[in-house]
Amino acid sequence: MRTTRLSAVACGAAALTLGLAGCGASFEGSGSKDAASAEQLALRADDPWAAEVVADPQARAEGDLHDGVYTGTGRGMEGPITVTLLVSDGRITCLETTQEGESQSRGGYEAIRDGKFAAMIEAAQGSDIDAISGATITTAGVRQAVDDALAQSEAGAAADAAVPGAAEKGADDE
Repeated sequence: MRTTRLSAVACGAAALTLGLAGCGASFEGSGSKDAASAEQLALRADDPWAAEVVADPQARAEGDLHDGVYTGTGRGMEGPITVTLLVSDGRITCLETTQEGESQSRGGYEAIRDGKFAAMIEAAQGSDIDAISGATITTAGVRQAVDDALAQSEAGAAADAAVPGAAEKGADDE
């Protein structure tokens, strides 16, 4: 009886040892093999930041916009985002995009710093921009800031339309 029990314990220990051996770092996804594969994949994959955004120089923004410089604000992942737009003859030029608190580990930080959002705003002539991968909330904040700035421009146009001769008077004063 004692021999049978000892044999059962020994067999159980052997099975447990062999079973746990499969939990080592030899499987895919746990060691340097995975890191090397990711690096090789990165060398062959297209760089998403390399895609150039081309703006049509003839495109104009929609709506009745008043010429001037407008700064709008939006809410990013970790703080406010501001976008400063120049509206001239119905065309939008993005002068500056800034953020406070966006983390460098998020895609939106780099897109703001590198001017990717500014190029996208100018190409779209408004807030209808594509989301940056990994920066969905930051992209929404940029869209919100652009909409805020354009709303200010439209309010200026509405104010000029409400006061007869205001646009002509402003042009003569300069």
